[in-house]
Amino acid sequence: MSNTDSFIDEVTEEVRRDRLFGLMRRYGWIAVLAILVLVGGATYNEWQKARARAQAEALGDSVLAALTTEEPAKRVAALDAISAPDAASQSVVDLLAASEEVSEAPENAARRLLAIADRNDVEQVYRQIATLKAVMIPASGLDVETRRARLDGLALGSGLVRLLAEEQLAYLDVETGDRDAAIERLQRLTADAGATPGLRRRVSQVIVALGGVLDTQTEGGTAATE
Repeated sequence: MSNTDSFIDEVTEEVRRDRLFGLMRRYGWIAVLAILVLVGGATYNEWQKARARAQAEALGDSVLAALTTEEPAKRVAALDAISAPDAASQSVVDLLAASEEVSEAPENAARRLLAIADRNDVEQVYRQIATLKAVMIPASGLDVETRRARLDGLALGSGLVRLLAEEQLAYLDVETGDRDAAIERLQRLTADAGATPGLRRRVSQVIVALGGVLDTQTEGGTAATE
């Protein structure tokens, strides 16, 4: 290679280096910013996780402290004093408070549960549980029409909640004196593929108590009225 070629290569390399440094001076801040964003994002995510964990631990401690109070009324007051970090956590606290009120203040418990059921910012599973618990309270103060309307809404759904709602509707039929309708509804439950063994056993006992006859040869324990 001649001295001329070597000189040209050196000049070319120097020009490339100058261009690279120029680009770094002009656009290097973008790379620095990208690194800061990545590092900051990771730090923020870790902070969020730590914050959520701390909130969950604090909530758990508050709930345990409230439930260790001796008197039911004081347990309810302690639960009501808890400030939950989100709607789901608040629903759990309210469900616990309602459970404490069932024996001493059943009407208050039912109102609390239905308030949960009517909240739009609460997950469906909590609303369904609240509805079932409310209609199952013996002295809830809810009339038959209100309980039936609430249960009809659940019966239109799917899964175990639908079956439990159907069971409660059958008990409403019994309460209103419609024995045949109750047995018919319970028959459908025993034949439903989604019914659990415990539900089938409970329903079968009610059918017998109502005067229905179980067909033990049919899987699921279907029954017929006498």
